[in-house]
Amino acid sequence: MNDLLPLKPLPEPNDLTRPFWEACRRHELRIQRCLSCGRLIHYPKIICPYDHGTEFDWVRVSGRGTVYSFVGAYRAFHPGFQPDLPYTIAIVELEEGPHMMTNVMLPPAEVEIGMKVEVAFEDINEQISLPKFRPAGAP
Repeated sequence: MNDLLPLKPLPEPNDLTRPFWEACRRHELRIQRCLSCGRLIHYPKIICPYDHGTEFDWVRVSGRGTVYSFVGAYRAFHPGFQPDLPYTIAIVELEEGPHMMTNVMLPPAEVEIGMKVEVAFEDINEQISLPKFRPAGAP
């Protein structure tokens, strides 16, 4: 690894997102569920977009889904991502319904809309593990 490369920006958990990032650190994918209407919501919100409820819990989801949309990144928006080029930015539709922006751990040319995927966590440091997706059934 080149120590002279800039570091990638990392998520900064706050009161709203901390349960999500703590679960990722345990290699669990958890998302909000509105206690009023029961709908699953991602990304974390303070007000349910369906019924305007304000009380939530966090439920573990399967981590399985389907590539809904994707784009290949061939230029780094930040110098820390330069070594990863090209990489795939995707919207994954989770089996449970919500959509999640993430990375698919394949070059863009190998990704297809409708591809079955599953979560795989990349441990960045002691506090942050990023949920990324790989083809379903991949080692």
